[in-house]
Amino acid sequence: MVKYYARTFLPWILLAVVSGFDVRAGALSGLAAAVLLLIDDRRKGTPWDAMILDASSTLYMAVLSVLTLVAPHLAVLRYGTSLAIGWLAITAWTGLAIGRPFTMGIARRSVSEFVSSTPTFRRVNIVITTVWALCFTADAVVLAVLQHRTPHNLAALVVCKVVFFAAATVFTARYPKVVQRRLGITPERLRAAEAAE
Repeated sequence: MVKYYARTFLPWILLAVVSGFDVRAGALSGLAAAVLLLIDDRRKGTPWDAMILDASSTLYMAVLSVLTLVAPHLAVLRYGTSLAIGWLAITAWTGLAIGRPFTMGIARRSVSEFVSSTPTFRRVNIVITTVWALCFTADAVVLAVLQHRTPHNLAALVVCKVVFFAAATVFTARYPKVVQRRLGITPERLRAAEAAE
């Protein structure tokens, strides 16, 4: 799961790093990475519901690339970091609103069909996606304030991004185990339930 998220956020990492030197190059490198990852996933047969963040990233990078090429002096581009995280927040909240939490397709890849069809699996992923949405939202707001008040404080911007991302990642890794313990779901019971189906 952590490997998946690291790969998924590669375009955003490239955008952040390269934009430190040139905003247009950052947007274009993020777009190139997003497109390549999307093509690679589709070639591997990854279902679209497991690539919601990937598709959203590609769309964002495409729009940002056009804006940086056509109107590079737009004032809103000075808030690139908070805009990027805000876009991820919108993606997460939209998925929840339409009943397609982005974590569900991702988690479905690492569990059996039996597990992914249970109401518990759905509830767990709604909670996890909600936590990501809250972290993205809080991160975007804090970053916007930082970019407005102290736009050159790179350390504060990096710490902010790392803290919110780490919080969501740790929650994602631990919450399913907490639910399994609470419900008394052991690997043996799960195998027995799958065999009974």
